[in-house]
Amino acid sequence: MSGHGDAAATTKDDGPKMRVIRVGTRKSQLARIQTDTVVTALKTLYPTLQFEIIAMSTTGDKILDTALSKIGEKSLFTKELEHALERNEVDLVVHSLKDLPTVLPPGFTIGAICKRESPYDAVVFHPKFVGKTLETLPERSVVGTSSLRRAAQLHRKFPHLEFRSIRGNLNTRLRKLDEQQEFSAIILAAAGLHRMGWQNRVGQILCPEDCMYAVGQGALGVEVRAKDQDILDLVGVLHDPETLLRCIAERAFLRHLEGGCSVPVAVHTAVKDGQLYLTGGVWSLDGSDSMQETMQATVHVTAQHEDGPEDDPQLVGITARNVPRRAQLAAENLGISLANLLLNKGAKHILDVARQLNDAH
Repeated sequence: MSGHGDAAATTKDDGPKMRVIRVGTRKSQLARIQTDTVVTALKTLYPTLQFEIIAMSTTGDKILDTALSKIGEKSLFTKELEHALERNEVDLVVHSLKDLPTVLPPGFTIGAICKRESPYDAVVFHPKFVGKTLETLPERSVVGTSSLRRAAQLHRKFPHLEFRSIRGNLNTRLRKLDEQQEFSAIILAAAGLHRMGWQNRVGQILCPEDCMYAVGQGALGVEVRAKDQDILDLVGVLHDPETLLRCIAERAFLRHLEGGCSVPVAVHTAVKDGQLYLTGGVWSLDGSDSMQETMQATVHVTAQHEDGPEDDPQLVGITARNVPRRAQLAAENLGISLANLLLNKGAKHILDVARQLNDAH
């Protein structure tokens, strides 16, 4: 740590100046819990540094009467935080990785991807349906989700259910479920429920056969200024190599498909015996048309130093100098290869129709 970045400094008890690292986050309770997790890890690694958390609202937090897929903004939960980063008001920002677009604005990079929690989706049932599963809910029960990806897959799997948009932070959505009679159940990311300490509300975990997850779901990403080498070095030690490689493959797959929140795209990844497995799929909005394939690539996740400068060290918006470059490239190529396989089989038509229908409704 050379200490020549833009972070502020403060004097404590008339002693030497202690460097302050300012950490940006969304204001929601879940975002604060996630940010606290990252800050606690950094405090353990750097006990001589101080960390100040700066919370702010984002576009996605403010617009709650419109489905995410309808807003037409790629950086719904990140733009305001990135503006603060750009203005040097914060030194790093903690995000749910699935909120970060696969192409970041110029000048930014993801400097750390922390160890992934469960990437799966969870079903939370209305109190009167506790003990049920999606399969055993009554005919025409309404299930709330803000995700086209979930709705498309689950509509295909459970045609007796009706899926309807529900917005708001976790607290708001759970309150809508419990206090109103509109929804029989809602679908949420299992990781968020676990981080909030609400495991007891999980009525069902959806396996990949029922519902594959979103790109980056369950992982936290730390966004920094791409040229702020000091902060990059500081957060880079938080990279979890296996999570990193899985998320590079997932993000490369999504980026090459040109997918986003306005089309149903989902993934499933695993690392086993030095092999990275990636399953990816695309769906029509109603789930009636779909396509998915699985590919694998050889990766090695042991850390090592590799010589040679990199003109652009970023892969799908991520900088990770402490994980072998060859493994990262193999993960990226895997995502691109799988996307090409699906595109060659007609995935573009499915996605184009889904996009047009979503825009029209």
